[in-house]
Amino acid sequence: MSATVLLGATLGTVSGVLTLCGLSLLCKSCKKGKLGDDTDPEKAKPSILHTLTQFSVQKLTEPIQPQVSLKFPKIYWPKPSVPSPEVINYKDHGAAGDTSAAELDTCNQATGCDEVFSLPRQASADETPCVSEQTGVMTTSNSILYPKLHFSISLHKESGELHINIVEAENISVDSGCEGYISGCVRISKEQKHSQTAVHKLAARVQWGEELVFALPLDGTQGPGGLDGEVALSLHCCDRFSHNSTLGTMRFKLADVSMMLDADCWVDLQPPKQEVTSSAGELLLSLSYLPAANRLGVVVMKARGLLSDKLKDNIDLSVKLTLKHQNTKLKKKQTRRVKHKINPVWNEMMMLELPSELLPKSSIELEVLNLASPGTLLPLGRCTLGIHTSGTGLQHWKQMLDNPRKQIAMWHPLYA
Repeated sequence: MSATVLLGATLGTVSGVLTLCGLSLLCKSCKKGKLGDDTDPEKAKPSILHTLTQFSVQKLTEPIQPQVSLKFPKIYWPKPSVPSPEVINYKDHGAAGDTSAAELDTCNQATGCDEVFSLPRQASADETPCVSEQTGVMTTSNSILYPKLHFSISLHKESGELHINIVEAENISVDSGCEGYISGCVRISKEQKHSQTAVHKLAARVQWGEELVFALPLDGTQGPGGLDGEVALSLHCCDRFSHNSTLGTMRFKLADVSMMLDADCWVDLQPPKQEVTSSAGELLLSLSYLPAANRLGVVVMKARGLLSDKLKDNIDLSVKLTLKHQNTKLKKKQTRRVKHKINPVWNEMMMLELPSELLPKSSIELEVLNLASPGTLLPLGRCTLGIHTSGTGLQHWKQMLDNPRKQIAMWHPLYA
């Protein structure tokens, strides 16, 4: 029995050991199979870092130019076309387009002036002018303040005298320290009679309270209605340099005196007429005012008919612009020079900062200059634009005020 028991115990132990070894081998094989199933699919899937597609990269020797990412705002230039409603009184447009691009390139050297832009010859088709109008932003020509004169007239038939009582004057815009007076002139046929008030220091409002007396060829019954004559009243200014200038004048007929007797008269004094002199040529300008930006745009376009003895030796023309407030110079600019052309074309815009409240008392003066020799500029002619000017200068300025944000073009005669 002992031998049988020992043999059975031995066989049982051996079989248990073999069973344990087999189970351990089976477990290891199962684990390997599971790991193989987990790792193989990962190796088969494409990774983010390792792409399956191959890119072909070509090497270039040319330098890479950076692309502009900023978009600048669109700038609307004045249209130099005659049918466009943006340009008024534009004449001889074809002469500006005759200049070739090659000729313009030869003259494309600026004179160092700031804020000067060269305009294109033809405007693009997609340019659309601003149609919306802003009211109450800018001073229009209806609110322009002219000097006003307050006076009354009385007639003494017994003595044959005409008495003009100068009461006061308003809306006088002059520099501080200036003095002035009122002068009167009665013209009957070829005879003229003059009289004037005392000299007072000028301000926005000046009171005189003086009478101007004029003797008329009247008898006791005759009135001034039968006389063919004219009465003129003028406001004069004297600065500290003893330079006399006329600020405004009003005129009426002697035949109308009977309707003005013993009445308080308020009359706007009109700016003096420009002296009639021989013109030294013409200059084509375009004006526009932007009320929102308080900017005055002046486009110096071209000139014609520049007849002067100063152009015989050398022709090197430019235009000098001066912005004035009353008698004070605020800004100066100058266009580029155009050589060897008696009818030069500039087409340059100059932007000037000018608040709307300063427009009634501001003006611009343009002068055509010729560089006869290095460092020697000879003036050929000038023109002035503003409220207190006359002729085309006053007409152009009024049209600019009545049409904000629009280009208004007009020819101006040049005076030496």
